[in-house]
Amino acid sequence: MEKAVPQPQPTVLQEKQEPTPAGPVFEEEKEILVETPLYKAIFSTAGASIKSYKLKNYRETADPHSPLVELATTQDGQNLLEITFESQLSENPDGTLYQVSDQALILDPGASPRDLTFQAVTSNGLSIQKTYRIHPDKYPIDVLVSLSNQTEKNIEGHIQAFIANLPPEKKKSYYSFAGLSLLLNDELEEIKPKDLKKEEKRFTGQIGWIAYEEDYFLTALVPEDQEEEARFLGRALPSGILKATYLAPPVALPAQNQLNARFTLYLGPRDLTFLKQADKKLDLAIDFGWTDIIAKPLLYALRFFNQYVHNYGVSIIILTLLIKILFWPLTHKSYKSMKEMQKIQPLMAKLREKYKNNKEQMNKELMNLYKTYKVNPMGGCLPMVIQIPVFFALFRILGSSIELRHAPFMLWINDLSAPDRLFSLPFKIPFMSPPYGIPVLTLLMGLSMLVQQKMTPTPGDPTQAKIMMLLPIVFTVMFINFPSGLVLYWLVNNILSIGQQYRIIKKSA
Repeated sequence: MEKAVPQPQPTVLQEKQEPTPAGPVFEEEKEILVETPLYKAIFSTAGASIKSYKLKNYRETADPHSPLVELATTQDGQNLLEITFESQLSENPDGTLYQVSDQALILDPGASPRDLTFQAVTSNGLSIQKTYRIHPDKYPIDVLVSLSNQTEKNIEGHIQAFIANLPPEKKKSYYSFAGLSLLLNDELEEIKPKDLKKEEKRFTGQIGWIAYEEDYFLTALVPEDQEEEARFLGRALPSGILKATYLAPPVALPAQNQLNARFTLYLGPRDLTFLKQADKKLDLAIDFGWTDIIAKPLLYALRFFNQYVHNYGVSIIILTLLIKILFWPLTHKSYKSMKEMQKIQPLMAKLREKYKNNKEQMNKELMNLYKTYKVNPMGGCLPMVIQIPVFFALFRILGSSIELRHAPFMLWINDLSAPDRLFSLPFKIPFMSPPYGIPVLTLLMGLSMLVQQKMTPTPGDPTQAKIMMLLPIVFTVMFINFPSGLVLYWLVNNILSIGQQYRIIKKSA
């Protein structure tokens, strides 16, 4: 639920500190290259902002020669991120030209952190210094904003920071979230682009961070001072760009005094390891919905197996096998119950025919039949229902986890996050999204479902039996555009289920 935005009174903060001298003065905008082993960024002297940010370890496609992932997808000169001091909320970016301490900053592996400092004096006599501390071995960037009032009168305003980006036309990940988000009073709030097109979103409270999320990547700003009355404004600009703005409570900066504000920037993958290392509760941005409590342990297990086999496809197979072992007693009971139900199918058919005009009496006779043969009609369903949350949790992690992005398995499957396609076909295939090709893994999965169904006792209800016969076709069509990692899990699970059913049939023969 959105909260009303209060108008707090300015509070006086007094802190005396001399600003650090910056480098040369530029009369026009200059771009500063910042490069580490993890990313290549372009900073601008206009607003001391970030214009470009490319991740060195991630590419646009599975092709190793494809372009690096660019986290700044803005248009028309809109910067990815800015931090300013404003007297009122403004749509316009900070156009102030800053002095800068370095014209380029290149950090090699193992190097010490380096500071990139911008400094400028505004027309109202406010000296602003922005210092970005760059680390060579991690994604977070430490930011210190120092405001110095060099006039003889108070300056009132508030720290304002924004993240802006253009969302993709189509999501690349099956279950991922793309849009704006924030941590409000330790609760995750996610705002979809379509909701922002209808109206602006305003929140007030303790804001842990604000972010723009896109499929597998995250751009986030974390204020160090967790103010109780901070404000958030989310909006969609006419260009389609989504803009998340953080506003600290208003302050009055006395003459000849200074105010400091600290932030942490995270621009990188939505990877639990990196987000936890940042230690800013950014890992809460990875949310698997109602399956979260199950999905995250499964994800950690998947990552654990991959440390040893170095193949996420094999890791999925191992995880599927482990889950199958854990649920073996339940599925065994389910199959056994269905087998018992099959034995009394002829008797059930006779009762249905005899009492077809008296449903009340028919149900009564069926219940007596179950008691006589000690059969539980729900015995085949309940064990399966218990497993449903685990299945959904696996669907979530296999459909949206960055670990599977461009992760190869074997043969033609070189990206477990993409649908499997063998060969490239020049014509369209019904229900299939491009690229068009032969979905071998999906067809094998459909075949395994058909085999499994042939081994499963036929339901007594003819209508239900017909529906069950259609399921392999329905699932094959449904899975044709699913990530190959999901299809691999379902195929392996079906094969293991076939083996378990065969064992029960052979044992009871």
